[in-house]
Amino acid sequence: MQSKLVKLIIVCLLVQVSLMAQSHKVYVLVHGAWHGGWCWQQVSEKLRAAGNIVYTPSLSGMAEHNNQPHDSINLDTHITDIVNLLNMEDLHDVVLVGHSYAGVVITGVADRMPERISKLVYLDAVLAENGESCISVHPASFRKEFEKDASQYGMHSLSVRPSSLFGVSNPKDQQWVDSRLTLQPYNTFAQPLTLHHPYGNSLPLIYIACTQPQLPVLAPFAAKAKQSPQWKYYEMKTGHDAMITQPGELANLLVSLSR
Repeated sequence: MQSKLVKLIIVCLLVQVSLMAQSHKVYVLVHGAWHGGWCWQQVSEKLRAAGNIVYTPSLSGMAEHNNQPHDSINLDTHITDIVNLLNMEDLHDVVLVGHSYAGVVITGVADRMPERISKLVYLDAVLAENGESCISVHPASFRKEFEKDASQYGMHSLSVRPSSLFGVSNPKDQQWVDSRLTLQPYNTFAQPLTLHHPYGNSLPLIYIACTQPQLPVLAPFAAKAKQSPQWKYYEMKTGHDAMITQPGELANLLVSLSR
């Protein structure tokens, strides 16, 4: 009788462990322009506290990698950064999240290795199709502004924008973010995206729009996702840098979208 009870307890524990393993997810959170992996600190802390595995890489030439020369860094470099991470860490069933510019990056990653990814989450992100670049999908006035800005860096970099532009209004948060923003490699914006498969490569597509305030240049991408049956569309009533302004709400939303 005691032996049967022990066996029953072991079976129950194994079932519990199996269910826990199924409920926990792998997240790769990819930052946007001028940012770095540091911007996800509060979101990743909350996701990890719930037992999830979270990676927050900084892309080449940015954040702690800002010592790398920008003249050799382009969009393909950043796509390869994430592809290499998924390979080297042997990650599977990944919830791949791209903020802002990184929407273009995660689209490129999905085109190369969809078998490693479970969902694509675009957080107030840029949507670029095959042959388009982060610059070409913006209005002509912005393209000219980017080109003029890059010219002072030999067409290799883009100047840092202030955190207030990204909807960060708390003075303490502004100071924290502004002290960490770094130059953006220009060719990550200028190089067209090359896709060999249909957009999203048959993966579930999720768009989260940040609407208070909404960046006007991102409104067309949010509208595109909202109007398309291919996408699941959500809104957060906060500024562009939701991982800074509403980290708890964002973490909760990511968890709910990953079920």
